[in-house]
Amino acid sequence: MTALRGATRRFPAGILVAIRDGKILHIRAGSEPHRFIGIWVVVVEGRVFVRSWSLKPRSWYRTFLKEPRGTIQVAGREIPVRAVQTRSERLKDAVDRAYLEKYKSRGAIKYARDLGRPKSRATTTELVPC
Repeated sequence: MTALRGATRRFPAGILVAIRDGKILHIRAGSEPHRFIGIWVVVVEGRVFVRSWSLKPRSWYRTFLKEPRGTIQVAGREIPVRAVQTRSERLKDAVDRAYLEKYKSRGAIKYARDLGRPKSRATTTELVPC
């Protein structure tokens, strides 16, 4: 994953709203052919962030570490993205809060809290359109 000082590209407003309002983002990490998987996503300061709950060897997160390009499905479109590792503690704090606010149902809150723990917090990744 690459480090980027401030996102240089942003998603169009309509796509950003669809990501913000949707509970699941369909993502395919890397360029190898495989199916899209559903993950949780939040929008903070007009930017798209994801975290990995599991750090399995063949996870989307580990794939992005090796190859930071991928694709998301939003509003009936496939959009190429680049994964950018987030270093800012301020942004990570905001992402913590966004997960807790968005995924606050009784069945989801445990996982939202887990996504704020150090292991998952360290995987905070911004998705930037290519």
